[in-house]
Amino acid sequence: MLDSKRYAIIGADLRDTPELEEKLKKCNMNTQLPTLLITECVLVYMSPEQSANLIKWAASSFGTAMFINYEQVNMGDRFGHIMIENLRRRQCDLAGVETCQSLESQKERLLSNGWETALAVDMMELYSRLPRNEVSRIEALEFLDEMELLEQLMQHYCLCWATRGGGELGLKEITCPAAQGSS
Repeated sequence: MLDSKRYAIIGADLRDTPELEEKLKKCNMNTQLPTLLITECVLVYMSPEQSANLIKWAASSFGTAMFINYEQVNMGDRFGHIMIENLRRRQCDLAGVETCQSLESQKERLLSNGWETALAVDMMELYSRLPRNEVSRIEALEFLDEMELLEQLMQHYCLCWATRGGGELGLKEITCPAAQGSS
C-alpha cells in the first residue's frame, strides 16, 4: 500500500469485496464524498456473479458516485469469437464474456446491480464524435493502413457509465447522444 494525505494506492482482489472494503477503510476512504470508480478491462476476467457483486457493492457503498467501465462488447459476432479464441490460445480466459454481448447487456449489468442510470456507447461511436482536428492528430501518431480493422476493433470495445445520486453535481446530465441508456 502507498498512502499519503491525498492519495492511496492499494492492491486488492476485486472478487473479495470484504477485503477491498477493509483496505479502503484503512486508507480513511470517505464513502460520503462524491466518488468516481473506473474499471478498464477488469470485469470481463471475473465471473458474472463476481463482477455483479463488485458492482453491487460499489453502488451500495457510495452515496454519490459514478462508475465508468471500459470493456469488450459485441462478443457474440464472428469478430468477437475470433478475439475470444485468440485469448484462449494464450491461456487467457474471459470468465465474464457473457455479460459483454451487447451495449444493452453492459448497461443492464449496471442497472440490475443498484445503479440509478446507465449509458453505453461503443468506441467507434465515440471516435466518430471527436473533433476532426483531434482525429487527424491521433491518426498522425501512427500510420493506419487497415482502417477497417481499427473500426472492427473499436466496435468491440465500449465505454459504459452509471450514476448514483449526484443530481446536484450534474451527474445525470453526462450523456452522449448516441449512447444507449436509461436516465
